[in-house]
Amino acid sequence: MSVKIRTIQTAVPATTLAQEEIRDVFASQPNLSRLGERLIATSFNSAAISTRYSCVDEFDLSLPEPETPLFYDRVEGRLLSPSTAERNGIYAKQASMLFTNAAKKALDACPDLAPEDITHVITVSCTGFYNPGPDYQIVRALGLAPSTVRHHLGFMGCYAAFPALRAARDFCLADPQATVLVVCAELCTLHVHSSNDPDTIMGSAIFADGAAAVIVSAQGSGLLEMDGFETVLTPVGEEAMAWNIGDHGFEMVLGTYVPHIIDEHITGALQPLLVKDADPELSVDRIRHWGLHPGGRAILDRVQNRLGLDDQQLVPARAILDRYGNMSSATVLFVLKEILEAAATDEGERVCSMAFGPGLTVESGLFTICRQG
Repeated sequence: MSVKIRTIQTAVPATTLAQEEIRDVFASQPNLSRLGERLIATSFNSAAISTRYSCVDEFDLSLPEPETPLFYDRVEGRLLSPSTAERNGIYAKQASMLFTNAAKKALDACPDLAPEDITHVITVSCTGFYNPGPDYQIVRALGLAPSTVRHHLGFMGCYAAFPALRAARDFCLADPQATVLVVCAELCTLHVHSSNDPDTIMGSAIFADGAAAVIVSAQGSGLLEMDGFETVLTPVGEEAMAWNIGDHGFEMVLGTYVPHIIDEHITGALQPLLVKDADPELSVDRIRHWGLHPGGRAILDRVQNRLGLDDQQLVPARAILDRYGNMSSATVLFVLKEILEAAATDEGERVCSMAFGPGLTVESGLFTICRQG
């Protein structure tokens, strides 16, 4: 039985961050060492990002300055340090809008589906918590049936779209009448703060906010057939990538060795996925489209070189990184949407998608294009 992604829809907050402008804000903070200033310049300038989006409207200089700024004091040009509780309070308000906006766009994109046709909702986020959560809010906001089965995958990191997609596929294989709505929403910029720490600086340079929603079903037409998924833990890297809760926001650990770990283990991580495919001759060089999570420019460079991919195959991932930055779990769905909307996609072509996260975890999936996106 074929299980398909029927639509991929995305949403971003209203505030646009120009990379050069936000770099200058971070570089001008009074608590920085000279090394910190150099690291900020290097990290922001080499990120291969032009713009990102943020739910923190205090960074939008076209808006009136709030009487009591929480994140950025424009008068003094100083980044502030709200508590984790204050940041999470903003998350609860802003994330709910992104979740429901992306979910509604996905349902609207399938006119043959009514709200009551959705049987399962899976929400994904690692940048905040509240309850009743986004899974509940989507059911209420979209008028889904009160009996809708709900699941929330929290605090998994950048690879979390894949466990959600795998679960959606499993639900549909178990019940061919199931129709699953998956929504990933991340507000990474809530957790930025000024620091001399290289990991914190890198997070400030690349992370952004956004949401993506897909509808998965065994019925109706689709964009991508979901062929298979695989999870691999690399033998090293547990300390190189992590996501912790601190007193002043969540704290990213993104060691400079992460691209090297991915470089060393990416080929082995792909093998279990390829050998399980129905095509016994499937190999890297027979896959035309690559939906890689743009965790950073260096990660994309390493994957491209190790797998021998050409520049055109990296265009979707690099384009999303350039326009949106790294939106954690939602990002790889933006990349898949970019692939499907390209002119040079044909029915039957294969797509391999991958994402990386704490652990170090490598998640991968194989898809077949059902029709030109």
